[in-house]
Amino acid sequence: MQVGLKFKGKKIVVEASRVGFFGRIRGLMFREGRGCPALLFEFNRNVNYAIHSCFVKFPFIAVWLDGDNKIVEIKEIYPWKFSIKPKKSFKKLLEVPINEKYHLIVKVLVGVQKHL
Repeated sequence: MQVGLKFKGKKIVVEASRVGFFGRIRGLMFREGRGCPALLFEFNRNVNYAIHSCFVKFPFIAVWLDGDNKIVEIKEIYPWKFSIKPKKSFKKLLEVPINEKYHLIVKVLVGVQKHL
């Protein structure tokens, strides 16, 4: 599925896999960073859940969104962080791996990509 975002006056389209219940549990854990897809988590209501990056072998960008795909917060997440929580509630979470596939999107969201 395609997720359209606006950030600093630029339109960004991210190709992401929508995750179901078991996908929410696994997320990016135990995957290889090189070919890993972006993941979209959708919730029925506004939530303020914390995420973690235990067992995630590579850095990724977390983009928290409201119901209209407006960006609530963006954070660069590194492996083995135990609790990452946005300041505001959100309805969607987009996890974008920092890899070759998404390098242009990462560059727009967080600047020069130093991880490749």
